[in-house]
Amino acid sequence: MLRSHIGSDAPAPPGVERKDTLAQKDPGIKILSDNRQAGHNYFLMDRFEAGMVLTGTEVKAAKAGKMQLKDSYAAVEGREAWLHNAHISEYSHGNRENHPPVRNRKLLLHRGEIDKLLGKTREQGLALIPTKVYLKNGRIKCELALARGKKFHDKREAERNRTAEEEARAAIRRSKARSVE
Repeated sequence: MLRSHIGSDAPAPPGVERKDTLAQKDPGIKILSDNRQAGHNYFLMDRFEAGMVLTGTEVKAAKAGKMQLKDSYAAVEGREAWLHNAHISEYSHGNRENHPPVRNRKLLLHRGEIDKLLGKTREQGLALIPTKVYLKNGRIKCELALARGKKFHDKREAERNRTAEEEARAAIRRSKARSVE
């Protein structure tokens, strides 16, 4: 189930084209959590869809939108993929068997995908960042992106490009409004 797509609001590094993310392509997907800072702090490249091993109260809390991916990352350890530092709040109607909010959660990927991710993260020095957690066909999925960290000047350049595009769109709207009058 290898799916690799590229997409981000930030400009891509040279030789990399932009595409929609996995979660944007399918209309039957409900996004539970979004890591918006990932696009600001990293150049997001190949994307992968992974299942997650969760307990019952984690599933209920995630479906209620009580999940945060802000400082989380994924890693391949011992030929398995793990999600670290993802925060899923305790379920409000849970009992003493409620889950701890921050724990390592196993990600479900095919062996070929895990081997590819292991090679890219070790050899090329890329990070594995969760960008979205969404509900697809009744199952909670995590979208992972191979990412290269942005330097401070890259972040400034992305911000300049974003404001220039906004100003250009506003100028086009103003010119269209004048031509209609």
